Amino acid sequence: MKKASLLISLVFLSMMTVLAQNQFPSQVWHKGNIFMVDGSAVSGQVKYDMDNNLVQLQAETVITFTASNVSSFEIYDETYGGIRKFYSLPYALNGNYETPIFFEVLTQGDNIALLCREYIATDTRGMNNWGTMGMNPFWGPPNFTGYRLAFNYYFLKNGRLEKYSLKKKDLFAMLPGHDDEIELFMRKNRLEHDKRGDLLRITAYYNELQN
Repeated sequence: MKKASLLISLVFLSMMTVLAQNQFPSQVWHKGNIFMVDGSAVSGQVKYDMDNNLVQLQAETVITFTASNVSSFEIYDETYGGIRKFYSLPYALNGNYETPIFFEVLTQGDNIALLCREYIATDTRGMNNWGTMGMNPFWGPPNFTGYRLAFNYYFLKNGRLEKYSLKKKDLFAMLPGHDDEIELFMRKNRLEHDKRGDLLRITAYYNELQN
């Protein structure tokens, strides 16, 4: 009985470890700074919610700010490494009414900036995805449906935000004037038109061409 109890405890501990390791960045607290529209700033443990456009500060209590109160915030993401910066910008997600929402800035130059908004998507690509990227092993649907981190991308140019369709032909429309150079750069470096890190490199390269 003791051995069985020990085995159950070890299994439970290992499952909790897997779950903790597989939390998405928006589900954990990060060291960070929040900059308000009135010019003030606060620092501490920060958590963000892109779905509801909220950012929280953990102090003696948890304080919640909306994108209307915040001009920007930054976090140190220990999971993915490095400092990530988010800005509150007016945009019409639904309909024509613009309201402040959060965008993460991936790269920016004098001519154009690449931004994104992350979300958690259902991943049904196979049972090998079970238990990864935030999948809770206690729930574990029998069809091995998991979850993955996904992104919508936007280009900011001439003061306007334009959503990127993830189609290669539209990438050249978003980055006009250097089709041959970009095509060669992508081929030489084996870059894809729909991957986060590759899009960052392509946009940074475009800004260099423009200078």
